[in-house]
Amino acid sequence: MKVLLLDKNHPLITEQLSAKGWVLEEDYQSSYDQVLEKIHLYDGMIIRSRIPIDKNFLQHAKNLKFIARVGAGMENIDTTTARALGIALINSPEGNRDAVAEQVVGMLLVLTNRLFIASQEVKNGIWKREENRGMELLGKTFGIIGYGNMGKATAKRLSGFGMKVIFYDILPDLEDAYAKQVSLQELQNESDIISLHIPETPDTYHLVDEHFIAQMKKPFYLINTARGKNVKTKSLVEGIQSGKIKGAALDVLEFEKASFEQLETQNTDLQFLLNSDKVLITPHIAGWTHESKTKLAQVIVDKILETFELRD
Repeated sequence: MKVLLLDKNHPLITEQLSAKGWVLEEDYQSSYDQVLEKIHLYDGMIIRSRIPIDKNFLQHAKNLKFIARVGAGMENIDTTTARALGIALINSPEGNRDAVAEQVVGMLLVLTNRLFIASQEVKNGIWKREENRGMELLGKTFGIIGYGNMGKATAKRLSGFGMKVIFYDILPDLEDAYAKQVSLQELQNESDIISLHIPETPDTYHLVDEHFIAQMKKPFYLINTARGKNVKTKSLVEGIQSGKIKGAALDVLEFEKASFEQLETQNTDLQFLLNSDKVLITPHIAGWTHESKTKLAQVIVDKILETFELRD
């Protein structure tokens, strides 16, 4: 197997696959067009998000047998074309589900107890107690949209908080000891907090928009550690301004670059979020821990070897 690595990941990937006799080439600088010229030379490719793997790219990859993405989402890959060409698609959501779940809980506590705001005020000589009253989680309803690896791990972390945890998913029969499966309407009727754990697809693009917000029965907190384009920013801003959204914790933004490296555009809605004391924002780091870097890589290696050992 000759494999091209397009993004930096944990060195155990190279170490363990090389030990199996595979040939690995690291290329973290070449552009899309430069990679296109040589992709026909490789049997496999290991990526994150630097280069889009579109139909044109895949048609040039004449000998490609697999694409492995070190992470969960596969939106930067034309999966329909890849499957039609017989290319195996591998990802590793198991590797960072615990890190994502812990960040959700952390952001939730910071947001509902105004911890960051209160800390900054005290550091600036401001001592406000009444204005910084928090909200207890005990007895509240936490609604999860998407009950895959991330959603399940989040529900498990919340089990000790005395909350009612419910979820909506397009797949049936996913209920477990940590959360009850409900319809989207029931989730919107009951939830005090909504947390998104869904991929970016045509069906989930702007899932949280003005219509979704209007259907929420109670004012609510929103947490998004999934994909920025799952939320329509303009509608989020309007929801915060109207009081329907009490606060938002965002690890992802609609205006990120596709590679997640930085913000791509600036506008008045984004500026509102950046300046609002009701919004907590982090730079796409949910799942970005020292431990998850190792786990993500190990899951990818294990899945690649399992796939081709089974084929052989």
